[in-house]
Amino acid sequence: MAPTILVLGTFVVLPILYAVFLSLQKVQLLGGIEYEFVGFRNFRQLVEDERVWIALKNTAEYVAIVVPSQTILALFLAVTLNSGIRGKSWWRVLFFLPTVTSSAVLTLIFMWIYNTNGLLNDFLSVIGFPTYNWLGDPAVALKAIMIMNIWSTAPFFMVIYLAALQDIPKYLYEAAELDGANPWHKLIYITIPMLKPVTFFVVAIGIIGTFQLFDQSYIFSQGTGGPNNATLTVVLLIYQAVFRNLQMGYAAAIAFLLAAVIITITLIQRRLFGGEKS
Repeated sequence: MAPTILVLGTFVVLPILYAVFLSLQKVQLLGGIEYEFVGFRNFRQLVEDERVWIALKNTAEYVAIVVPSQTILALFLAVTLNSGIRGKSWWRVLFFLPTVTSSAVLTLIFMWIYNTNGLLNDFLSVIGFPTYNWLGDPAVALKAIMIMNIWSTAPFFMVIYLAALQDIPKYLYEAAELDGANPWHKLIYITIPMLKPVTFFVVAIGIIGTFQLFDQSYIFSQGTGGPNNATLTVVLLIYQAVFRNLQMGYAAAIAFLLAAVIITITLIQRRLFGGEKS
């Protein structure tokens, strides 16, 4: 057990303890690192900081829309590809391509698509729908990131669902067919209940990943969280606190707030899904 304990202690436990230490300090970074104990002043500051609540609201909205959407889309794609359609191996590769593509590259491609004279607005104008300033309008900027991430992350969870679908006993479907069940009945009463533990895993990983949204928001807004804080997320706010404002202690306090939110939601989700139980 010694190697495992050493790795966990070095890369998990010690960083957490150091983050706790930092959250109670005012850290001077210029001219040599100096620490000044300030107690819970950093936590009081984040409660009073309007941008923290804006970031939490944006992140919560992002999580609430992206996690269910990518989970439903992943399940739909997995069930479709598991149904025996022709060329399903090629479809699997095609659907999985966004997952293995660099997030930064995907974001730059979508910035080109979302341009006011880009592909998406051209398509919307052709079919008679209104066009948008996807990158500059606060009302749609975060939704543009949502669309991109739902499309790019659902294939990863699709593969997890595909593996789980292979483990569902075939005799359950055969028995249901003998009882007159149609494909919809088999999906609702066999497939979805049997996938409950996997769905718990998919949703948990999805929540953790979406709460940590950073790179797409950073690239879209060039690190500002704009327009008008519309794409400001908690992790981007932590980045700004450290690398722009040199407030390492304050950033650690925000990080603990984010960790507390993720842990709380995961525990609630575990209670709702019943964890490993099916």
